[in-house]
Amino acid sequence: GFESRIVASMDERFLDSECVSCGACVQACPTGSLIEKSVLDQGEPERAVLTTCAYCGVGCTFRAETRGETVVRMVPSKEGKANHGHSCVKGRFAWGYATHRERILKPMVRERITDPWRETSWEEAIGCVASAFRRIQASHGRDAVGAITSSRCTNEETYLMQKLVRAGFRNNNIDTCARVCHSPTGYGLGTAFGTSAGTNDFDSVNQADVILLIGANPTDAHPVFASQMKRRLRAGAKLIVLDPRRIDLVRTPHVEAAFHLPLRPGSNVAMLDALAHVIVTEGLVDEAYVRERCDWDQFQDWAAFIAEPCNSPEAVEAVSGVSAALVRDAARLYAGARNGAIYYGLGVTEHSQGSTAVMALANLAMATGNVGRPGTGVNPLRGQNNVQGSCDMGSFPHEFSDYRHVSDDAVRGSFERLWGVALDREPGLRIPNMLDAAMDGSFRALYIQGEDIVQSDPDTQHITAGLSAMECVVVQDLFLCETANYAHVFLPGSSFLEKDGTFTNAERRINRVRKVMVPRNGYADWEITQLIARAMGLDWLISHPSEIMDEIAATTPTFAGVSYAKLDALGSVQWPCNDAQPAGTPTMHVGHFVRGKGRFVVTEYIPTDERTGPRFPLLLTTGRILSQYNVGAQTRRTANTLWHEDDVLEIHPHDAEQRGVRDGDWVRLASRAGETTLRARITDRVAPGVVYTTFHHPETQANVVTSEFSDWATNCPEYKVTAVQVSPSNGPSAWQLEYDAFARQSRRIAPAAEEVPAE
Repeated sequence: GFESRIVASMDERFLDSECVSCGACVQACPTGSLIEKSVLDQGEPERAVLTTCAYCGVGCTFRAETRGETVVRMVPSKEGKANHGHSCVKGRFAWGYATHRERILKPMVRERITDPWRETSWEEAIGCVASAFRRIQASHGRDAVGAITSSRCTNEETYLMQKLVRAGFRNNNIDTCARVCHSPTGYGLGTAFGTSAGTNDFDSVNQADVILLIGANPTDAHPVFASQMKRRLRAGAKLIVLDPRRIDLVRTPHVEAAFHLPLRPGSNVAMLDALAHVIVTEGLVDEAYVRERCDWDQFQDWAAFIAEPCNSPEAVEAVSGVSAALVRDAARLYAGARNGAIYYGLGVTEHSQGSTAVMALANLAMATGNVGRPGTGVNPLRGQNNVQGSCDMGSFPHEFSDYRHVSDDAVRGSFERLWGVALDREPGLRIPNMLDAAMDGSFRALYIQGEDIVQSDPDTQHITAGLSAMECVVVQDLFLCETANYAHVFLPGSSFLEKDGTFTNAERRINRVRKVMVPRNGYADWEITQLIARAMGLDWLISHPSEIMDEIAATTPTFAGVSYAKLDALGSVQWPCNDAQPAGTPTMHVGHFVRGKGRFVVTEYIPTDERTGPRFPLLLTTGRILSQYNVGAQTRRTANTLWHEDDVLEIHPHDAEQRGVRDGDWVRLASRAGETTLRARITDRVAPGVVYTTFHHPETQANVVTSEFSDWATNCPEYKVTAVQVSPSNGPSAWQLEYDAFARQSRRIAPAAEEVPAE
């Protein structure tokens, strides 16, 4: 009757229930009783455009339904090969940031970072950028400038950025946010298999019998894929979770892991070697597969190392904190599976041995014959919508597109002939190197496209010191992010709703991005890069992103068969897409590895230099939450903040009691690098001795406490292991107060800034 109402679970508040607000009930409602509020506010949509979500690496396909130039709703498309009509709370509802009142729509310039911003024309802003870069290179050499690409931008925009650096700046000082997340994936999988990407498509999980999940929390970070994984688990597949924290997949009302190995932060390699020890010493190796598919001599060297007593579960127990019996049972389960699949996330890569851990996972998969067919493989759960694509496009300082080294004369020569310039054969600077060089005076200018390194990169005070030392910092973004506080030129960027292009998701799937509305700032991001290139003397005359994709296909072997016409016809394709695989490649390494024989690598566990002690006895690890995305620049400007208004620190009851901390108290989180304050949440989801927080809110600036330690091969920061102390606090730290005052001053925009007295 009239008193009927929709309730969640046992009549709980929706925010407190199991409901994850994915919107499926609204989509499925047969009567239309459930409808988006935006439809009531804006009216029924008049047209729909098929495009790709700009949040995580799943790459969901959506129908963006509009009324005029206004987006009314986002509806997940059943045509989407990555999501099959499913969605999450971010993709379905958190798109309003594109029209948020805080979005900057006009270019701005200033002389000093303490000056107020001055709005200006595009012509003046682009002229300022070009003249500053030319002046700095004339005075300090061509290596004094560089750029950082964005994993939120399209493949075409990223390709154009690295082309600007190499052909315009005439150096290789180009890097990307993958440096701080999945660069060890590129190194590790490239070394073992020959390609720097995952082996299988998402649908492959439906054929897995045993799933080994390490360092990833897909229900929060990749929820649509997590739903697919849970469906497989409910059908009988077994799950092994390796994570310091009890993530949702360990136990929910609907699924439960067969094993949870709550290893100590920093012990990944030791744990993976212990699993391999059981497989090798108990005769569980698929010898026929290894002899046929892998380098047998390298395997024997690896097996001899793994069989050493120091790698046994009993020996590793002291390092990992996980019982040897549990490790042995988990290893037997994975090795005995008909199809065993490995999925991993930043909890593997963001360590001083991140690359080593990725190669250890590859060793496990090869030793058990679990590469090269559906239901198996080693698959990274990439964090951002186009982090795979930004790497594919040549955003690293040592590689062209397709992961080909800049010192390769033949590859470099092909680009030189196409671009008509001589290219540098020496690798350029990585992001940490750029900042170090800025402080010693040799690096003077940086063009940052859609990346907030102040909030997202480790050791915040090192980042801000490096940016402050530069003569010209150019930030291209939607909002005045934390990095923009240190910029001299701000170029307003465009959202995914305002551009054409492609994203490449975590399964190597190339999806179309289609323009839904006219760019509110006047230009798509690729057009802004072209304006800078032309101002610096390059004769670029690109009229549409499809032309950039044509150049990508001409220069990049794995993209040789990709075109907008093919993507429009097939919906999406997975690289490699070429003459050999014209429709794309769902499963890699079928029959043989790309590199020829699979390479086993000896993966010796080396403890991190970040150690606990009397001053800092706890270990901090970081992660994400379902409703928020990375540094929160997008999701914090939507109603999703209702779920997560602030970052909190999870702490075990034992550790909280020892420190006199109650649930909800303000606490001081301090490390050797710095300190911040936030509220405590007492929970047994973390083990004693471990604390956990997210990094979605700039008020917390969690990375002010993370260290300078990084992966030995790639410089990927060690976010997941920081020695800290937690103590009661009365409010913000001195650093937070100082930074807040600086940020307020830095964000002033004239003439309104004249009303705010300078600090």
